[in-house]
Amino acid sequence: MKILDVLHENAIIIDLKSTRKLEVINELAAPVARLTGVDQDMLVKVLMEREHLGSTGIGGGIGIPHGKLKELNEPVLAFGLSRQGVDFESMDGRPTHIFFLLLTPDDSAGLHLKLLASISKLLKQEPIKEQLMLATTPADVIKIIEAAEQDV
Repeated sequence: MKILDVLHENAIIIDLKSTRKLEVINELAAPVARLTGVDQDMLVKVLMEREHLGSTGIGGGIGIPHGKLKELNEPVLAFGLSRQGVDFESMDGRPTHIFFLLLTPDDSAGLHLKLLASISKLLKQEPIKEQLMLATTPADVIKIIEAAEQDV
């Protein structure tokens, strides 16, 4: 399964307004709640429970908040971009700019890990990160990821 199989254009936020971790998670969870019909507070609760185990701010300006919910039928992914950066308690202590929020059904551990790996692999490519930072529309984000996934 590719990133674009689960990333919906309606769940791409090009200019995150939030300045704190919980706010970012709430802002990214809002379109996911609309797309899935799952209560936003429930999504945020699951994501914050995961954050309490250890920050999903992996460093290099990247955050991948993620979790599993039995209420979901299929995986869903949101993307957010914070131009000013957010203190996401990242492993390297630097601000986080690029966010992928991943939620998968409770019984899909393998798929969950595969999607996390795909996102990490994509974001290890510095040119891709630079292009995503320059995106000005959700369509730009889709095009950047589509081109990267074709090269795989």
